[in-house]
Amino acid sequence: MEKLIYVNEQYNIWQLTGEECLQELAEFVVRENYKHHDGDLSSECIKDEINTVYNEELQYIDNSIIFIVRNNAGNILGSIRVFKWDRKKILPMQKIFGINPLVTIHSESDYTYWHIGRFAIDSFTGIPTITLFKQLMIYAVHPIVSEGRSYMIAETDSKLLKVMNVLGIETKCLGDSIYYLASETIPIYSSKQGLLGFYTHYQNLYQAS
Repeated sequence: MEKLIYVNEQYNIWQLTGEECLQELAEFVVRENYKHHDGDLSSECIKDEINTVYNEELQYIDNSIIFIVRNNAGNILGSIRVFKWDRKKILPMQKIFGINPLVTIHSESDYTYWHIGRFAIDSFTGIPTITLFKQLMIYAVHPIVSEGRSYMIAETDSKLLKVMNVLGIETKCLGDSIYYLASETIPIYSSKQGLLGFYTHYQNLYQAS
């Protein structure tokens, strides 16, 4: 199911719910990562990675909010996903890096953790990548800054991390980088306070649905 939440002349943003959206999300994310970093879309491992991403997202779908940018022809231009961690399911950060936020950040029960992932943008759309990133990120961090004691956790591409910091998102590294989905990936987190500078500056990009 898709719900239209933002419209302008160049693109629309949709909020996706339900398992039927996950295959399209997984294919877009993996292929865009390979296009940007590896360039070899014929790689045999792409199909396996798409299946891996799909199965990972399937376990989080009940607590996930997925945002997709589409052009007027319906083609995907960008994506991002945020989910509220129930402290039970295995996080990508635990699976990939062996990092448990309850150990490395806070274990108190009144803190909530929101995982942001599956960010991808088709850079050949004619729309500046930074424009789509800022808008997708505003929607992704909105539920985090709306809570009292909350954290964003993520595994992010090293180049994207530099952009996040320049835009005012204050992050802290949780461990060493690894090569994942065709790029150098770093485990990070940010507190609500670390996100507020970015959110306050760009909150005009957020439209309540």
